[in-house]
Amino acid sequence: MKLKKTAASNSFNYIWLLRKIFPYIKPCLNRILINFLIALPLGLLDGVSAFAIKPYIDCAINENDFKFQIFGRNFVLTGLEITYILPIGIVLFATFQGILRYLNSYISSWTSRKITNNIKSDLYEQLIHMHPKFFDENSSGIIVSRYINDPNTASNGIIEQLKTMITSLFGSIGLIAVMLYSSAKLAIIGIFVLCAAFIPVLLLRKRIKDASNKNMIINGNIIGHINQTHGGNKVIASYSIQHKQKYDFNEEIQKAFNINMSLTKRTAWMSPLMHLIASFGIAIVLWYGTFLVNSNQITTGSFASFIASLLLLYKPVKTLGNTMTNMQKIFVALGRVFELFGLESEINEIKNPVTLSDLNHSIKFCNVVFEYDNNRPVLKNINLEIKKGETVAIVGSSGSGKSTLVNLLPRFYDIKSGSITIDDVDIRNITLNSLRNNIAMVFQDNFLFSKSIKENILLAKPDASDDELFLAIHSANLFDVISNLPDGIDTIISERGLTLSGGERQRIAIARAILKNAPIVILDEATSALDNKSEAMVQKAMANLMKDKTVFIIAHRLSTIQNADRIIVLEDGRIIETGCHNELTKVGNSRYRMLYEMQFQNIKTLSRNPLADEFTK
Repeated sequence: MKLKKTAASNSFNYIWLLRKIFPYIKPCLNRILINFLIALPLGLLDGVSAFAIKPYIDCAINENDFKFQIFGRNFVLTGLEITYILPIGIVLFATFQGILRYLNSYISSWTSRKITNNIKSDLYEQLIHMHPKFFDENSSGIIVSRYINDPNTASNGIIEQLKTMITSLFGSIGLIAVMLYSSAKLAIIGIFVLCAAFIPVLLLRKRIKDASNKNMIINGNIIGHINQTHGGNKVIASYSIQHKQKYDFNEEIQKAFNINMSLTKRTAWMSPLMHLIASFGIAIVLWYGTFLVNSNQITTGSFASFIASLLLLYKPVKTLGNTMTNMQKIFVALGRVFELFGLESEINEIKNPVTLSDLNHSIKFCNVVFEYDNNRPVLKNINLEIKKGETVAIVGSSGSGKSTLVNLLPRFYDIKSGSITIDDVDIRNITLNSLRNNIAMVFQDNFLFSKSIKENILLAKPDASDDELFLAIHSANLFDVISNLPDGIDTIISERGLTLSGGERQRIAIARAILKNAPIVILDEATSALDNKSEAMVQKAMANLMKDKTVFIIAHRLSTIQNADRIIVLEDGRIIETGCHNELTKVGNSRYRMLYEMQFQNIKTLSRNPLADEFTK
């Protein structure tokens, strides 16, 4: 699946989203409920100050007694007492509210991060089990954006926004209660204003979804540009294409700018419209409230309390509107996240697969057809049998299908038709772990992690003994390299091992493969990028790796495969020749002989060049 083509189609299917995210919410449910319970009084306390205005004006300023009942008992406070009590009470309420806000924020942050971490962990587990074709089709930027940024947007804010929504909602309810207490007639106007203020939010929903989805895709492209600049920095410098890279990067930034401004243009009127609606409400309340005060239908304190409530109500209503807008963005991100969980690797195990413990007899390719894209076969009717302990070299021109052939054996890709068997068991009936545990691979560009050399080698066998580790290092001719490093085997190497030479990286990869001690070894262009001196060292290490193993070798340098038991020549996805080196070179018009003589002629031409010594050092 190409992640760029996502539509986040379930972004507004709230039942579906709730069902998907609930397993992540469930472990934190107690904290979430506590957080929401704190949010209730936190919101309701907003009405305390507005409520206090009525007795303060009616009693403290007008010097009237304040009479009230608690549990059936009558109480009376004089105006002077209220003058002292109310200000102190407001300060105490503010202190209590501050404590609640702190607890609310802490619990909300803890819960959000916990949910985010759990989602990221599950997404990463799914990502590392995806098939290679998934990574072929999607850039690193898109993957980082979808698997890191989207979960942050989705789950990191959802609890915070829900908390804000509950606080604002109950703040509104508390203020509306004060309004109703002050004047039911005026409260009708206030409630009407509240309802009208939500209309703009409902109109924006679809626009926010489209813009958020496009923006997230563009953010993935931007991250991709950064990753490419990091990985391709030498190419950028050597070809002086900084200007071109900057132009492409700026284009993506401009696209993001255009989308955000387009959304702003369509949504910026929401706040002014809410202001306008509120101003109409306040104007009507002032006119009608003055009439009610003058006609002695309500007191001055009640009117002041109502006005204070109405003005304070605007903040939680506006916050609710903004929160609902932010929630739409979160729903889009949630939709994108749970689309990822719906992805499945194309490489799957059957029910009750068998476990492969060793190679006892042979590996067979029977009428194997493979294609990356539909109706464009890369391998066509491959029939091949490799006996245990045999070394087979696969040669051919670029694009003939050499690497594809060996990548089918560990099931990096699945064939379209035919079968690949190990000891007459189809590899699709073998557990992936046991299949791949029996295969050691050394590539042209082996990936080394930003860990120590020891940790990189031990990836093959984490529980290896010190003797096994030392033997692998010695067999890979790696001892001299390690002894010259500042921290020896514990030296931390940079990302991809770029601080090491090509030959040193290859020998670390070979040490890793030796430690794995798998019965099947695949060497895919393992020496093609090395100079002659490095190649000689790596060849010695490879010879130790290949002892008593069944080996597949892919090499452009035909001089490195002359001792193979058998050489397979591929052309346009078909096996056109097979035999040992001597047999194939004796055939006058064989493809292998032509390839060999071309390389040999190039070497002779180079040997006559004054600079040849420099190339062959």
